[in-house]
Amino acid sequence: MLAADSTGFADPVLDAQSTFRTLMDAFARPGRVQRLGARLVPPAGLAAGLAAAALALTDHETAVWLDPPLAADRSVAAYLTFHTGARLTADPKEAAFALVSDLDALPPLGSFSVGDDAYPDRSTTIVACVSALSASGALRLAGPGIDGERRLGVAPWPARLTAELAENRALFPRGVDLVLVAPEAVAALPRTTRIVEAG
Repeated sequence: MLAADSTGFADPVLDAQSTFRTLMDAFARPGRVQRLGARLVPPAGLAAGLAAAALALTDHETAVWLDPPLAADRSVAAYLTFHTGARLTADPKEAAFALVSDLDALPPLGSFSVGDDAYPDRSTTIVACVSALSASGALRLAGPGIDGERRLGVAPWPARLTAELAENRALFPRGVDLVLVAPEAVAALPRTTRIVEAG
């Protein structure tokens, strides 16, 4: 059931366009922390940034996978279905987008679709919540969209994730893309980004 006090974007057209542009800028400049001001009220179990990304990126033709905490909250499913029309799937390999409430609990990247060589765009974009993002941190990034090197701080950053993202990058042009959402901030790590942890 849709929570009575939840709302979609305050201005469905302008806010969706603004959020979409912010997310595209994040992909164009991997690891750069962008401000994400979401003017909406999602149900209590769904972070505002995660809700904003979902409303901007998904529609009735999109398959969306929810992690177990989100899937267990019926108000989250009702909210996403009402505002996007997206089809929810229990199979992460079928999902165009995966919403993850806690990056620390992210399933192995191999759980999701990496597309294929003919259609690498049929992969999963994972949108995951983190506590904080900062422009200085332990991650050193390089690759397309980065002039030289960029630093990124992510809290929490699962210890296994750096190695998994390196394996994911080796699959190019296949592979998943990762969007990190913190309160009022977002950063993207597309499959082309090289990531090492500063020693």
